[in-house]
Amino acid sequence: MTITTGAPPTRSTPAAVASGFLTGGVIGASLAALVVGGIIENALLFVTGLVLPVVYGLLFFLAGAPRRVREAAVAPRTALAMVESLEAVGGEATSDVMVRFDLTVAPDDVRAYRVAFTQTINVVDLADYRPGGVVVVQYPPDRPWRVRIVKRPTPEWEERAAGARIDSAPGPAMVSESPEGCAVGFVGLLALLLAAGGVVLLFRADLFDQNASAHPPSAAAGPSVSSSTSSSSTTVVSSASGTVTLGPNQSFLDEGELRRAVGSLALGTDTRAALTVVVQERLLSIVYAPTGAQASTFDPESLPYDRFPALVKEARSSLGAGSSQTWQITVERLTGSLTVRVGVTGTEGGASLEADAQGKVVRRTPAH
Repeated sequence: MTITTGAPPTRSTPAAVASGFLTGGVIGASLAALVVGGIIENALLFVTGLVLPVVYGLLFFLAGAPRRVREAAVAPRTALAMVESLEAVGGEATSDVMVRFDLTVAPDDVRAYRVAFTQTINVVDLADYRPGGVVVVQYPPDRPWRVRIVKRPTPEWEERAAGARIDSAPGPAMVSESPEGCAVGFVGLLALLLAAGGVVLLFRADLFDQNASAHPPSAAAGPSVSSSTSSSSTTVVSSASGTVTLGPNQSFLDEGELRRAVGSLALGTDTRAALTVVVQERLLSIVYAPTGAQASTFDPESLPYDRFPALVKEARSSLGAGSSQTWQITVERLTGSLTVRVGVTGTEGGASLEADAQGKVVRRTPAH
């Protein structure tokens, strides 16, 4: 079978840019509200930081329900494809392995095209997929990049695959509907910074009063606030929260860096019960529970910090978020059980995975 080259054209939409802007704004505003609310002990602001992403996520889910219904009603298209290359990118410790495939897809009625995607494959079936082999795939007619290998094709397609020969289609491989996804990522980052800056600006008077009251010695009653600055990091601790900011060329994914930072915050507070822990590349924020609070808390020093780098690596490499990624780890137990959530945002959108108190992954949400 001789294949002509090419790929269905794709383009980004203003809706994707608007969604990226809103998502970035919600993330920035909620994170800033948590940190600022904890520092100035503003309960309403702190609760707003917790509730805002939940409400946004619910509205986002409801808004996408009609689209998901329409997509589910469209019958998938079946075609033959040749495996150009494959690489295991996660899940080696389990019976299922996350594999990144590069395929040449050869539909019967349109030109062949290259596509790259990830799919979970059982280790027993890995031998069935090899470079040059022909497989049966399915994809939605209006979203040809959402290819999935059919593990148990019908006898008719299995017979066609056994006798087919497919020529390679030159790249680049298509990975999403939006080749201009960098614009979405840039807009999302800009919105995150603007929203976070807006929250800080609105409460700057309270923040400055809080910081000013921490420096002169006084016998007046109130929360104990201390701050320390070095050439490599800055630490600010109060009875309500603690933050550590690393200097340039440093990361909380460096070996032992995160655990040391959490230990330094514990020295400056009289309670070890935390409501939430948020970790970014060079920023650590811990919000402590007020004295006598009935909220679900946890010991921040008991978290599986040794697993955090591996969780971030898996989220960045196996969930299809694309390149130019930012990541954030959020730890909380609002639902009763401790949840470690790793979110990544890249050129192909946002993705996340969730792990339990031991750092074992229990849920993955790929980019869409």
